[in-house]
Amino acid sequence: MEKIYFIVNPNAKNGSCREIWRNIEKELENLDIPYLAFFTEYSGHAQELAESIARKADGTPEVIAAVGGDGTLHEVVNGVASYSNITVGFIPGGSGNDFSRGFEIPKKAVHALSLVLENYGGKTEIDIGKIQHNELQKTYFMNNMGVGFDAAVAKDSNESSMKQLLNRFSLGRLVYVYILVKKLLTFRTIPIEVTTDGKVYKYSNAWFVTVSNQPYYGGGMKIAPVALPDDGILDITVVHQISRLKLLLVFVSVFWGKHTMFREVEQFTGKSITIESPDEVLAHADGEAIGYTPLKIQACPKALKILSGKNNKGHTEELKINDCH
Repeated sequence: MEKIYFIVNPNAKNGSCREIWRNIEKELENLDIPYLAFFTEYSGHAQELAESIARKADGTPEVIAAVGGDGTLHEVVNGVASYSNITVGFIPGGSGNDFSRGFEIPKKAVHALSLVLENYGGKTEIDIGKIQHNELQKTYFMNNMGVGFDAAVAKDSNESSMKQLLNRFSLGRLVYVYILVKKLLTFRTIPIEVTTDGKVYKYSNAWFVTVSNQPYYGGGMKIAPVALPDDGILDITVVHQISRLKLLLVFVSVFWGKHTMFREVEQFTGKSITIESPDEVLAHADGEAIGYTPLKIQACPKALKILSGKNNKGHTEELKINDCH
């Protein structure tokens, strides 16, 4: 077996990811598995490390496993998105871990490690989304991206001291719910225009627009119940013209994917999407703030190789990867 590269965020889940890594390290040594580990020191460092490993591989197939939360994995994906020789693994060590839910990766680190080791040499090809923003800047996402209310909630959640407190009791994902209710009282709806594969949708009072590659976001909310990560398209959810009280009911039902029953929740799909608004509106990718509207989003079919617990048979055999890089 060739060596596996691990990119570890020791500060994930309020620092408890350090213990997660120690357990992984012991298991690797017991199994005599060759590996190299790198530890992140600041925001964006995981992306830099992943890209450096991919570049030095010079086309040789390699496995890079992210150890941390969805934010760590998001950075790793952005570091390797342009390198077809890299396969990405994930060992969840964060508070949300929506990626592990969507791809049936075990919660326990040693079990997730077993998945990486068992599937070494095998892979699942999934779609990713590419966002063009701030003129020349681009960001990739593997879970979802959003504009408006959910982006504001994600930003405040990441910056909240409450998250650190809840992480001590392994309840970090509840911070999203806490901030959501708090933000619900002050957020003002926005006029927004969504263009999907040439078709224009206009909303005068939108709460948010979410573009999904798999069902989960926000620590377990099933925002796009029928989204498939390998069908070559992205699932769009728009919530608009709804009262604050009713929106709270939407977010209660979203954990079971039942929010789609509300008439104020619209869902459609597309490959090429633009999101525009008269004023700049905050956007996120995989829960990380990335900037403001206007945005262009493109589905990139089978653009990422991952090690997954899912037995995906594939839905895009006839599709070719677009130039998403």
